[in-house]
Amino acid sequence: MKLLWKTHIRVQMIQIFLAIFVVTLVYPERVESRKAKIVTTSFVYNGINCRAHSASLTDFGGVGDGNTSNTKAFQSAISHLSQYGSQGGSQLYVPAGKWLTGSFSLTSHFTLYLDRDAVLLASQDITEWPVLEPLPSYGRGRDAPAGRFRSLIFGTNLTDVIVTGGNGTIDGQGAFWWQQFHRKELKYTRPYLIELMFSDSIQISNLTLLNSPSWNVHPVYSSNIIIQGITIIAPISSPNTDGINPDSCTNTKIEDCYIVSGDDCVAVKSGWDEYGIKFGWPTKQLVIRRLTCISPFSATIALGSEMSGGIQDVRAEDITAIRTESGVRIKTAVGRGGYVKDIYVKRFTMHTMKWAFKMTGDYNSHADTHFDPNALPEIANINYRDVVAENVTIAARFQGIFNDPFKGICIANVTLGMAVKAKKRSWTCTDIEGMTSGVTPPPCDLLPDQGPEKIGACDFPAESLPIDNLELKKCSYSMKYVM
Repeated sequence: MKLLWKTHIRVQMIQIFLAIFVVTLVYPERVESRKAKIVTTSFVYNGINCRAHSASLTDFGGVGDGNTSNTKAFQSAISHLSQYGSQGGSQLYVPAGKWLTGSFSLTSHFTLYLDRDAVLLASQDITEWPVLEPLPSYGRGRDAPAGRFRSLIFGTNLTDVIVTGGNGTIDGQGAFWWQQFHRKELKYTRPYLIELMFSDSIQISNLTLLNSPSWNVHPVYSSNIIIQGITIIAPISSPNTDGINPDSCTNTKIEDCYIVSGDDCVAVKSGWDEYGIKFGWPTKQLVIRRLTCISPFSATIALGSEMSGGIQDVRAEDITAIRTESGVRIKTAVGRGGYVKDIYVKRFTMHTMKWAFKMTGDYNSHADTHFDPNALPEIANINYRDVVAENVTIAARFQGIFNDPFKGICIANVTLGMAVKAKKRSWTCTDIEGMTSGVTPPPCDLLPDQGPEKIGACDFPAESLPIDNLELKKCSYSMKYVM
């Protein structure tokens, strides 16, 4: 009996030794510390799909000390989890900690979940940022003619992707890039924080994004997109730190977001000059709700200026702008081609604005000198209603294009409280056509008041967009991981 007991003990010791040996081979960095411990966590979120398989970044050697690069850990984890795409999908959990990383790519049927105390820190090692070709609808980079650095979180040709969390943080550490931009030292365009391209069924939610090198969120050539509960903060002097830029996208919902930015809070785009015209991929079926924006030098919602593939059926409601240059701004120029039409805005509140309304046809920033001077944009059926503003310097600047007027402008039930030092000429209008009803202060002659009976004339579609009919699922998880 004693011999059997001793043999049993020896077998157990050999098994323990082998287990430690295997862990040492796979995760050698864990074994050196006796402080490693197994942690149990649970979390819940609403998602377009829940996942059958979960893992922690620490399972793949992740170190959340703010100094160790986790680029390889992220890519190894996602590569491993990609095998479960046809088996219920997978999820990568990022625990509390500061996780330094360069650019990494996502996979289909996948969720990236950031703990509420997790911070992704964008690496300042430029070798951790691969370079991509310019976007085909742009023809060149935004900062330089050559390509562009890949975004921090990137994906292409994907289906069913979620980037979410318990309001975890992604810090782009943008000052490193802003300084190079101002010194004109960049050979390639700065990276964005999140970019998904040629993809379908995307959810980006419940995150805080800080100090992006350039644009924050950029879905491009994609469809069926939900962007929800995002806080975006960058210094108001930071260059080109647009908040959310849907670009050549279809069926998109942006709601419940708070943005402080050095550029437009939301910028709707679809390609640049002859490249966007040739690519021909519009942005359409976009709804924006409950957005709060602070951007003293830019717009709350911008349509353009890169709109050469077309922008159509944009709906914005329950929008708040504070200390922002303009409300909804349309930016275009001769050579852009394309169109901006069927735009609907209602219940817009503004506090301390330079312009309440702004449309300009002289935004002459071109990709190159090969744009077609005969490519004129079509601006039509632009509707604003139920707007209240205070401390406004200029009510509106509407500047169409000679022989290409902006048509179908409708403004109703609008009260603009003008600032003490407001411009004497509150409305400037050229090359436009339209009507108003119940607008204070009185608009320009090109937008004649049609009387109180037309107060409900400015359209807003009653039917919902398809993205509003998508019901999110409640996803609950409990998991153990090693720290």
